[in-house]
Amino acid sequence: MVEAEHEQVLVRRKKLAELVRLGCAPYPNDFTPRHQAGDLLARWSATPATTLDAAPVSVALAGRLMAIRDFGKALFAHLQDGSGRLQIHVQRAVVGDEAWARVKQLDLGDIVGVEGRLFRTKTDELTVAAARVRYLAKALQPLPEKWHGLQDVERRYRQRYLDLLANPESREVFRKRAQLLQSLRRFFAARGFLEVETPMMQAIAGGALARPFVTHHNTLDIDLYLRIAPELYLKRLVVGGLDRVFELNRNFRNEGMSTEHNPEFTMLEFYQAYATYTDLMELTEALFAELAREVAGGLVLPWGEHTIDLTPPWRRLTVKEGVAEHTGLSAADVEDATTLRAYALRRGIPLPDDAPYGKILIEVFEKAAEHRLIQPTFVTAYPVEVSPLARSNDADPTVVDRFELFVAGRELANGFSELNDPAEQRARFEMQLAAKTGGDDEAHAMDEDYVRALEHGMPPTAGEGIGIDRLAMLLTNAASIRDVILFPQMRPERR
Repeated sequence: MVEAEHEQVLVRRKKLAELVRLGCAPYPNDFTPRHQAGDLLARWSATPATTLDAAPVSVALAGRLMAIRDFGKALFAHLQDGSGRLQIHVQRAVVGDEAWARVKQLDLGDIVGVEGRLFRTKTDELTVAAARVRYLAKALQPLPEKWHGLQDVERRYRQRYLDLLANPESREVFRKRAQLLQSLRRFFAARGFLEVETPMMQAIAGGALARPFVTHHNTLDIDLYLRIAPELYLKRLVVGGLDRVFELNRNFRNEGMSTEHNPEFTMLEFYQAYATYTDLMELTEALFAELAREVAGGLVLPWGEHTIDLTPPWRRLTVKEGVAEHTGLSAADVEDATTLRAYALRRGIPLPDDAPYGKILIEVFEKAAEHRLIQPTFVTAYPVEVSPLARSNDADPTVVDRFELFVAGRELANGFSELNDPAEQRARFEMQLAAKTGGDDEAHAMDEDYVRALEHGMPPTAGEGIGIDRLAMLLTNAASIRDVILFPQMRPERR
């Protein structure tokens, strides 16, 4: 296979040399297409041949050649641009011997400009009768074998340009992802939220429980962290009087890779003053419903072997209820740390010897329940030990006013009423520092400036983060996060 491709490259380079010998510039930049294939098909696809012959329609379009059929003194080819694919017909008698000599050097993958008129072939296919064909970029590498349905998954991810050329469904996924981002911005702008930008390099890695990437700033001679979340900066803005803010941001977490995780990923985070986590649950239902209608065409979506119904209202249950439901333990057993630890050990769930009850509870929930939450479900009442930035519940201070949204067995969103008591926040940070000293690489560091900001007064606020990559997976029925990230992180290619 490699030898065959090498031979094709040699042939293409010879054709390139021949084009130069013929006085043809193989990489010019002076052709302006006036039309797109998709628009021409939409407008003229139903027009009879007699009408096109009686009133010629002149066109000029550019794109990549995806099929060529050479008949000696004429050829048919399919030209593909960003909007679609249209057939072209080139005749030696029309373009002349000199131009035909250049046309004979065409290969699959070449990018050309075509000027001519529309007509219909004997099989009634709308086609461009080419009067002129211009080389715009000679392709020296061949398209992969079976390019029209490239199935090599690793190659699709490494060489996304080939995937996009070969697989229309991949192009559609990324069009939908772009539509998703546009719809998100419209949704929040319509509700008075201000889009902002916060630092991607931070002196303190905060806002989430995660392991950061570390870099170094030479001029300041300090280590910096690629952000794991923008949360603490966004809440500083709320302190400053920006009551409704959101950011579509890139985050970086130095953790494992899987069908659900990429070390670089996109998040939406938003904060609303004078709101509670229950307000955000209702807002999230409205948001997802609007996005599903605009991007996927409705609230009922296929997901693998399942069908997901996003019609509000969605189910709500506590972490403890989820553990009881999916482990077979009684409510009393779930409340007992010793019984819960014994269950975790029987199921092979690793736990530090000094793990507090809340940590044990959440580990069991993550292993036993999360993947079973297929229909949209808000899980609430998270332990305070794993929620260092959330407000404690008034009735039960061992849990916080927080929810996570699960759909199709995956966490898609995390929101809570924000902790705005500076003394309590300092105590939480100190609790996290103790965990970090004990070896927890994901524990929060102390952020003195954030505590100082809270001391200036942050209004009652609720905030939420939504994983855009996972949301795109849901709305496009994609099985892997790599299917919705244009250039996912990969191991170095072996040569």
